[in-house]
Amino acid sequence: MRNLLVKPILIVLTGRTFPSISRSNGDFDNWIASGLGEGVEYCCLDARLARELPSPLDFSGVIVSGSHAMVTDRAHWSEQLGQWLKICVETAVPVLGICYGHQLLAHALGGHVDNHPAGIEIGTKSVELLESASRDPLLKGLPKKFPAHLVHCQSVLGLPDGAISLARSEHDLHQAFRFGPCAWGLQFHPEFSTSAMNGYLVETYAIHERRPSE
Repeated sequence: MRNLLVKPILIVLTGRTFPSISRSNGDFDNWIASGLGEGVEYCCLDARLARELPSPLDFSGVIVSGSHAMVTDRAHWSEQLGQWLKICVETAVPVLGICYGHQLLAHALGGHVDNHPAGIEIGTKSVELLESASRDPLLKGLPKKFPAHLVHCQSVLGLPDGAISLARSEHDLHQAFRFGPCAWGLQFHPEFSTSAMNGYLVETYAIHERRPSE
């Protein structure tokens, strides 16, 4: 029976995975929901289709998914979601941004997001926690270094003023950050399975092969 006294977690979709992956593995919302564990109340919202966004105070927390879109495109739905995330932060509603969500959160709070000068980071890579993570409510207790699934062309190149960097990789200085007491961005994908990561490797290299040679 649903506990009506507990507010649900809102999973905000900012895109969908490749059909070839979703047919056998599900999609971003399925993976995120699975990671919440049994008995956790949640609901989903596709930010690209929403004319208006609900009050953040209706939720116990917000998780923003990855996307194949680019934050620098400044799409209306994305900018609207960014302003909404600022309200979440201001009202202390916990936020977790994953990949695109990580970048959008940083952008909304005044950080700098753009194409990474070294290009795409893709595959299962080593992520290293910084000393600041040892005191972080979300990341403390994780190994100093751990493997993480990654696929992104854009990065948080400059954190918002007041943000705390929590993790890095050889490619990316800001694999994780916290802003305020309860807003986090993760460039890596904790929700990805090995199968999903393999699917992204196949699709990404297939796209590369289809491009005309320069």
